[in-house]
Amino acid sequence: MRTGKSTLGKLLAEKLNLPQISMDELRYNYYKQIGYDEDLAKKLRVEGGFGAIYKYWKPFEAYAVEKLLAEHNNCVIDFGAGHSVYDDAPLFYRVQKALEPYPNVILLLPSADLDESVQIIEKRMGEFKEGDINWHEYFVKHPANYKLAKTVVYTKDKTPEETRDEILRLI
Repeated sequence: MRTGKSTLGKLLAEKLNLPQISMDELRYNYYKQIGYDEDLAKKLRVEGGFGAIYKYWKPFEAYAVEKLLAEHNNCVIDFGAGHSVYDDAPLFYRVQKALEPYPNVILLLPSADLDESVQIIEKRMGEFKEGDINWHEYFVKHPANYKLAKTVVYTKDKTPEETRDEILRLI
């Protein structure tokens, strides 16, 4: 969250003269295709906090990744933050298989120092803690991100244009 995915997606798409597709804009359309219930999601959030809705989202997120990749090609895609984090092995496997053919799956982080990345994101967004879980830390340090990404790019002390140019050199 707040690492610059959408901004960099736009800059890369412009430079490459390709369309940009943003998961954040399409996710709920995909979710609804397999029975996403907004009222239930709201109830889970109110009664169980972010952890409850996060668990509810996971099957929908895996499906959305599969559908987005099946429906869009020759474009720049920016995923929502949670779409690369899975604790459930079958869901992770589905997403891993969907991303496997793509050589340019890039994880954006503020810093190679993961604790510093968490601090930077907290500075940008505020703390995101619930009970014993620091959700920023959970997302930044989750191993699924690193297993799915083919490349990690760090954004600290770089302009979006500098980061875009680094990505272009890498791909």
